Amino acid sequence: METRELAFEEFGNPDNSPLIILHGFFASSRNWRQVAQKLSARFHVYVPDMRNHGASPHHPLMDYPSMTADLLQFMDRWGLETASLLGHSMGGKVAMWFALTSPDRLAKLIVADIAPVSYKHSFDHTVLALKALPLAELSNRKQAESLLASRIPELSYRQFLLQNLILKDGKYCWRLDLDIFQRMAPNIAAFPNADHLAPFTGKALFIAGGDSDFVKPEDINSLFPEAAFGTIADAGHWLHVQQPDVFTAWVKNFLA
Repeated sequence: METRELAFEEFGNPDNSPLIILHGFFASSRNWRQVAQKLSARFHVYVPDMRNHGASPHHPLMDYPSMTADLLQFMDRWGLETASLLGHSMGGKVAMWFALTSPDRLAKLIVADIAPVSYKHSFDHTVLALKALPLAELSNRKQAESLLASRIPELSYRQFLLQNLILKDGKYCWRLDLDIFQRMAPNIAAFPNADHLAPFTGKALFIAGGDSDFVKPEDINSLFPEAAFGTIADAGHWLHVQQPDVFTAWVKNFLA
């Protein structure tokens, strides 16, 4: 499988146990800096940009087997025989597929607000909204935010997406290839068929937002029978942003 060499950010002492944080769809390593810095006192934290995200190279294929292959190459490149994985949303699915296909390379697994299932959720609305933004007319980021407001009313989500808008040679452009995102979005909502794989029986923790409906324990049990499950109150899908201290405490306690 053709892989991509992932850009990444790094935090903490290299002598500490390695922890790799995997971000979600439309996100990048920068979205996890606050949590990574909190965890870096105890762990050597790597936060890669997944293919087609952040500063990592693009590739027309984006699915969980290909992103898992990228992660394996990343670990080999940096001499990580094993590591713990913390994945949110899309990154959580990468982490789960990694656990099912390369369990010998995994120390502990933490999955944030996602399950090993295929969701009906569609990203079409989001991608089309971003494509409709008149980049040639933009003179500043505030203008982009205002123009996007009618299609994406939620301010925090709008600001999150606009982190992918960059100024290059005096003109605004997308760091993402939106055509790839549009074609590959169904792969991100899905989860590969795992019927032929043995369940992961290592140490795993699934953390859900109390206000989110993405995770149900019954969706986890067959593939991750030994997993612990918990919820964080007053948090939705972005639980690490909405309750960073509580979320970080859960992670530290489990990995300890």
